[in-house]
Amino acid sequence: MRYYARKLGFYLVALWAALTLNFFIPRLMPGNPVDTLLAKLQQRGGAVDPSARRSYELLLGTDTGEPLWRQYTSYLGNVLRGDLGVSVSAFPAEVTEVIGQSLPWTIVLVGIATLLSFTLGVTLGTITGWRRGSRLDSLIPATTVLAAVPYFWLALILVLIFSSTLQWFPLFGGYDTYLATGWNWDFISSAIYHGTLPALTIVISSVGGWLLGMRNMMVATGSEDYILTAHAKGLRERRIMTRYAARNAVLPSLAGFAISLGFVVSGSIITEQVFSYPGIGSKLLQAVENSDYALMQGIFLVITVAVLAANLLVDLLHGFIDPRTRVTT
Repeated sequence: MRYYARKLGFYLVALWAALTLNFFIPRLMPGNPVDTLLAKLQQRGGAVDPSARRSYELLLGTDTGEPLWRQYTSYLGNVLRGDLGVSVSAFPAEVTEVIGQSLPWTIVLVGIATLLSFTLGVTLGTITGWRRGSRLDSLIPATTVLAAVPYFWLALILVLIFSSTLQWFPLFGGYDTYLATGWNWDFISSAIYHGTLPALTIVISSVGGWLLGMRNMMVATGSEDYILTAHAKGLRERRIMTRYAARNAVLPSLAGFAISLGFVVSGSIITEQVFSYPGIGSKLLQAVENSDYALMQGIFLVITVAVLAANLLVDLLHGFIDPRTRVTT
């Protein structure tokens, strides 16, 4: 219990530090969200007087006239209430609304693709490392080359082959725009159809890292004394590979998977841009282009919470898989 309490306390402190940085960093950046918003309104033919500008400053929280420490405490209180402010790039929508609309797309796409690449890479790495020197070792150079290929280039190549040439998949979008969104088969099948190629890009580019890492750990674990002892006892080969070797070899990969899982919510900006996918990565790029500090803060906060939560979960899982990690010195 002491181990779990210490871990929880550490991540709470890390969360507070992240919230503090999330408050101060946008205020140190150049530009003013109010100027961006007023420029948009003026382009639409609207006139803005000083009183209206002051109202927008109070609405967006850029110049409230309060001391910095009071703004900081107000910010923490708003975060606890789930109030992340108003988005400039999607004005007058709130940040929580913008994130709520785009986050599910990214979680489904990048989450499933990350899980598939991890499962496939660890499984192939386990078998390859256990049977080193076999024909399966030929997978390593091929997957390593694919992992080294620039991400956007791989996405463009897949679009050229499967979308433009073969026309097996659509060029862009998350679903057919003429369909009404909802839990019906037409919409779900369209979303799966549009998301297959972006997901394939993520799997191809990331499976090589998981395979190589797991393969090397299996090779190192195979020479441990407890593996030799298991062989001497006459245990089945499959049981030794899964229960003894793979269980210990997967621990470093599991830690890396936690980080990848946490960053699922940040999406893949390049993939979403190439495929014009309506995920959180596109919203983050849109926020940067429009100096939308409130939306940037909201997205960074969601990413931070997701990464910390994923790492906490894996730390607790580590304590369950390997009881030695719970021993304090």
